[in-house]
Amino acid sequence: MDGQERIRQLIQVLPDWFAANARDLPWRKDREPYHVWLSEIMLQQTRVEAVKGYYARFLAAVPELPALAAADPELLHKLWEGLGYYSRVRNLQKAAQTVTAQFHGVFPHDYASIRALPGIGDYTAGAICSICFDLPTPAVDGNVLRVLTRLTADGRCVDEPAVKRALGERLAACYPETGAGTLTQALMELGATVCLPNGEPKCASCPAAAFCAARETGRWQLYPVRAEKKARRVEQRTVFVFSCDGALALRKRRNSGLLAGLWEFPNLPGRLEPQAALDQAAVWGLHPRGLEKQVERTHVFTHVQWEMRCYYVNCSTQAEGFTWADEAALDGQYALPTAFRMFRY
Repeated sequence: MDGQERIRQLIQVLPDWFAANARDLPWRKDREPYHVWLSEIMLQQTRVEAVKGYYARFLAAVPELPALAAADPELLHKLWEGLGYYSRVRNLQKAAQTVTAQFHGVFPHDYASIRALPGIGDYTAGAICSICFDLPTPAVDGNVLRVLTRLTADGRCVDEPAVKRALGERLAACYPETGAGTLTQALMELGATVCLPNGEPKCASCPAAAFCAARETGRWQLYPVRAEKKARRVEQRTVFVFSCDGALALRKRRNSGLLAGLWEFPNLPGRLEPQAALDQAAVWGLHPRGLEKQVERTHVFTHVQWEMRCYYVNCSTQAEGFTWADEAALDGQYALPTAFRMFRY
């Protein structure tokens, strides 16, 4: 049996399997494009269980696409706090503004227009078009690539754009004229819950068990083939949690680069010793009373790893050049990315 026939057989059995096994997820309650789009963006690089709460809170605060277009960016950052990859929410708003300006607030129904929106790539455009509008446009993410390469014993490197594109084309050639949205979600579900990314797949529960090439040979662990990851760059940083009269010192990061435009605790590259940290606080005009404690933490980004030493310093002056926020403001107003939020008292 060739690979294309295996894909055709999978597509035939998936709808019934999905009907019996689909998880009850909040973004599957309807096919409203705003809801599907928001969920797909949130789910990038993020676990389903973590997204559920964020999804509900976001829609409670920003219930419709026009509200997203007009929202205060600070509110959006706060709603996104802890999810990471904050460029996602900035692109969400840019895309909402584009839909408002170019499509009179009505989400476009065709692949080309959706793919052209900020922050939307091939996968997300395919997901929206198929789930919301039942168009035969596959959404090929890591889950789907894993299913396809194991199903067909495809040993090509899926990180190569040409290979990913070719697999998408093979899948698209088998997509039905109706039921595309169900099929797209079923493929995602199969990869997420059965053909697992970490650990042995649950082949006994898989609807493709009888015709999966990797299962036939017992060599599922060979697929998918991925490119060797480059080692992350390691950077040392010294972070300061300055407290004065019940408030903590914050500052805003520049509008480009890592964590662009977000709030942070003051920090410097390198690793300062305690006296040098106190000297730096004095340079900033904070009149430090002394060190309260020192902690060490590691935070991992996609391409860089921060090794952080944090000094907690009680100060007698709320120096200019910083924004001073009490607990209520930190909870309700200022979005601290996880790299800094871990240092809150």
